[in-house]
Amino acid sequence: MTDDVVAMDRQELQDLLLHSDDISAFLEDFTAMLAREISDGDAPAWCAVTLLRKRKASTAAASGLEAQALDELQNSYTDGPCMTAIREDTVIRVGDVREDTRWPDYLPAAAEQGVRSILGVPFDLDDDAWAGLNVYSPAPHHFEADVIASIQQEVDRASGALRLAIRLASHREAEHDLHAAMSSHTVISLAAGIIMGQNRCTHAEAMRILKDASNHRNVKLRELADDLVSSLDPDYLQNHFRA
Repeated sequence: MTDDVVAMDRQELQDLLLHSDDISAFLEDFTAMLAREISDGDAPAWCAVTLLRKRKASTAAASGLEAQALDELQNSYTDGPCMTAIREDTVIRVGDVREDTRWPDYLPAAAEQGVRSILGVPFDLDDDAWAGLNVYSPAPHHFEADVIASIQQEVDRASGALRLAIRLASHREAEHDLHAAMSSHTVISLAAGIIMGQNRCTHAEAMRILKDASNHRNVKLRELADDLVSSLDPDYLQNHFRA
């Protein structure tokens, strides 16, 4: 295995991000590309990414079905090389799962699946997100120092793109939540206006009528408001609620 095992550059990573529909798609392409680069004829490598958000760990991407299964196996245990790498923010290398005494519950299970060596490399993300790259191999001592250095360099490069993708995803989620809240407020205000017009009451009294009906029918206030607004003739709304 040569020094130029991993040949991706920043432009390739940017291209992956720009042509991926979401974070998972970007990571799927990244893990597949990385797995191809560090595999050889005698010793394949399987790559997967564990992503932690809101204290939940899951396999965000994998280079193939085998990598997916191996990563889900590791995530099913309370601790392992990847979780340690993320928690301690350091590269974790398991030269031979049959000789390593760490993680006594997980490593025998990995050995049963044909894994002999494992590498865990943390991504450098924001404070509210954590991720780690897992690399599995059926060959013992697959990951020499030069290979580890190359993988770590590519993970560092990918961290910037992943950090941006997570920020964009968080922004979209916040924007969606804000839009939903504004939409909900609008339809409730419209429903209150309808009740005010029909009953010649104040806004506070109209809101009390809506809330009482919501509790009585055991439906959400937004759903009740939607039903009320949609039940009226559009001409009524146009005539009584002009801008």
